[in-house]
Amino acid sequence: MSDTFCTAWDQLRAHLHTTQLLGGIHSTLYFDQNTAMPSAAAGWRGEQLALLAQQLHERQTNPAYQDLLAAAEHALPAQAPAEQRHNLHLLKRELARQSRLEPALVGAIAQAQAEGYSRWQEAKQRNDFGLFAPSLQRLIELRLEQAQQLAPVEIQADGRARSAWEILAQPFEPDISKQQLTALLLPLRELLPPLLERARSLPSGSSEAWDLSEAQQESLCTDLLLNWGYNQERCQRALSPHPFSCTLGPDDFRITTRVVEGQPFSAFLATAHEWGHSLYEQGLPRSGEHWFPWPLGEATSMAVHESQSLFYENRLGRSQALARRWHPRFTAALGRDVWGSPQAFWRDLNPIRAGLTRVEADEVSYGLHVLLRYELELALVEGGMPVAELPEAWNRGMQELLGVKPANDAQGCLQDVHWSEGLFGYFPSYALGHLISAQLSDTLEQELGTIESLLEAGRDAELGQWLQTRVYPLGRSVNAAELVEHVSGQPLSPEPFGRYLRQKLERLEG
Repeated sequence: MSDTFCTAWDQLRAHLHTTQLLGGIHSTLYFDQNTAMPSAAAGWRGEQLALLAQQLHERQTNPAYQDLLAAAEHALPAQAPAEQRHNLHLLKRELARQSRLEPALVGAIAQAQAEGYSRWQEAKQRNDFGLFAPSLQRLIELRLEQAQQLAPVEIQADGRARSAWEILAQPFEPDISKQQLTALLLPLRELLPPLLERARSLPSGSSEAWDLSEAQQESLCTDLLLNWGYNQERCQRALSPHPFSCTLGPDDFRITTRVVEGQPFSAFLATAHEWGHSLYEQGLPRSGEHWFPWPLGEATSMAVHESQSLFYENRLGRSQALARRWHPRFTAALGRDVWGSPQAFWRDLNPIRAGLTRVEADEVSYGLHVLLRYELELALVEGGMPVAELPEAWNRGMQELLGVKPANDAQGCLQDVHWSEGLFGYFPSYALGHLISAQLSDTLEQELGTIESLLEAGRDAELGQWLQTRVYPLGRSVNAAELVEHVSGQPLSPEPFGRYLRQKLERLEG
């Protein structure tokens, strides 16, 4: 490889490394905002995040960076590895996007996100959508302006221009279209309601109401993480209003959970979920020049990200084999056995019924929660629905899809954090994550044996190793649909997910 290319490549890498450092500082401030920052600091934090967002945008678009990219591409030798070529392709594509955005808009979005998050917290606590509505309106306006500025470079492979919502969804789900989502998600409207109705006849779990203290739940969550390879030198867990996973640097992985009164499995399952996210981040390609700062070392998409968290939460955390292990531990923490058997404890871990809250939803009803949010986003972003009509539309949709109606907006349209940050286009990734998790699990079981039998034999590490070998190393070399086809040999489909749910209901009935 020529000295000219090595010099150009090293200069580009140095520039990207500094950009990553600034991004890590931005993520650290965000993590603090969600975990420890006092509410009165929201305004100042908004200014800090806006400044950093503008600086990051400037570094990703300035002429010096464009020259570095051009020099690296010009010096690229004919025998250069395909990975280097693809890294340059991804960097050029992101440059095209970022160059379309006005710096003032980037700063305005960052400040509106910080303000929106603060208003959302207050509105949810006080059960007053009116407090949050102006912030949501502002975020919609800013995101629509963002979509308009990006439209000239957001053209699909077939030459069709993407809609505003599709443009906003690209950072979460590269190459996704509403047409693809219709083919993948619309079958859930047919599949899930009959299964939810069938679950009404399932046997009950515990014989009495029970709960655990925050300290007891924290202890159980810590034990779960340690059993699954939690490294306290590289990882840290905190509490936040909404559980999330966050990577602050190459050896700094954070997750958060929350303890919900009266829902003693909530923190346990949220910990499993967020740890799945973090393991994916920790397992992304780091050898050679992939990780920090090259884009091939980044996550494929949020749907793939969600598939990994759902694998740990549902396929492992809610499994019969794990229930047999944890039944004695929960009994010891509670001081009595309210279940009488591991089977009843397992049923308690899998309460399949229509509920009000997405993050507490079971595997059957979860997809219906996502469908509602997706339809409402389209109405807000592309359909001209006034923000003031959101609470009523939410309640109407909940009644139609799930047969339940929130008693207030805190239980309804204020329950999710995403819209407080203007993250339109994110929600479908959750449902796609269920489909991907099921299809990847099918492939895993074909190669290793059933997940239940592996867990029963204490071979948890082999499950993680399979993911580390087959899924994590792909990074951003493929999009979500391509990853599934690469690993499973079949196009992404809702069929494996439907088959998994039917089989699980049969076992719960038995």
